[in-house]
Amino acid sequence: MSIPVVDFTSFKLDKSHVSDEDLEKLGVELRAAFTGVGFVYLANTGIVQSEVDKVMAISKKFFLLPEEKKRPFERGNFANSNHGWVSFGRERLNPRRPGDLKESFNISSLCPDINWPSDGVAEFRETLKSFYLRCEDLSLRVLKLMALSLDLNPDVFLEAHTCMSTDDNATTLRTLYYPPVDTGCVKDSQVRCGEHSDYGSITLLFQGPEGGLQVQSRTGTYLSVPSIPGTVLVNIADLMQRWTGDVFISAVHRVLLPSDGDSSSRQSLAFFVHPDDQAVITCCDGSNKYPPVKALDYLMERFGESYGST
Repeated sequence: MSIPVVDFTSFKLDKSHVSDEDLEKLGVELRAAFTGVGFVYLANTGIVQSEVDKVMAISKKFFLLPEEKKRPFERGNFANSNHGWVSFGRERLNPRRPGDLKESFNISSLCPDINWPSDGVAEFRETLKSFYLRCEDLSLRVLKLMALSLDLNPDVFLEAHTCMSTDDNATTLRTLYYPPVDTGCVKDSQVRCGEHSDYGSITLLFQGPEGGLQVQSRTGTYLSVPSIPGTVLVNIADLMQRWTGDVFISAVHRVLLPSDGDSSSRQSLAFFVHPDDQAVITCCDGSNKYPPVKALDYLMERFGESYGST
């Protein structure tokens, strides 16, 4: 099993016209990936490697600041409860493991009066805001193709994502930093990122060159997922699996510890796409395989698991 690479040139960002034939071809390719492994690499999306590198560079400057400079921006200090800095080890994406060996900054609100880090990272706000909006545009194109691939109205998923970049939608750009691992301080079974599936509709992931991500196949084995420069890795999340009655797969994934002697850090950028808070997710095939659930209620339940006592 491998994750396919799909050329997105015909529907790349800033391209105003795409033929029905190209849309159909892309839809077929995405459906094959999302029903087989739940992940796909998209090449030539219009988001170029230099954009990703710029976001990672300014993010690393923030993560390397002293903790007292990051603490005022901690998650929980904002009206949007998911916005802000998540300290090292605070989150457990697999609640059965100790806290994940990473820290992150969540951009869950673009509200203009939010206080952003600026001391030593003057371009942080504008750089991450610009990248958020680029990812939003790309995700809407992917959602349209997904609907077409299922022979649904092409707007069926888009209509539940009309509030992205507002506080009525939980879509989040998350910049992640995995510092070098001190093996002497690692707890039993602790990893960089515990086994989990994502919560919302889809996720766009941009990896640094270090690698470490693994995806679980349908047989239960794990596949290493290398970083391919210039691509974005797109995966199905849990609400989309419910939405499609298990046609699309929300695959479990993780980031293990580096090999002994590897003192490198790791970075990634994840754009977690969620339906609007008040959207009610029901099986689009009309079945009752899953009961209806409001998007925000489902998200809050999952946050309770990953941010429980540490």
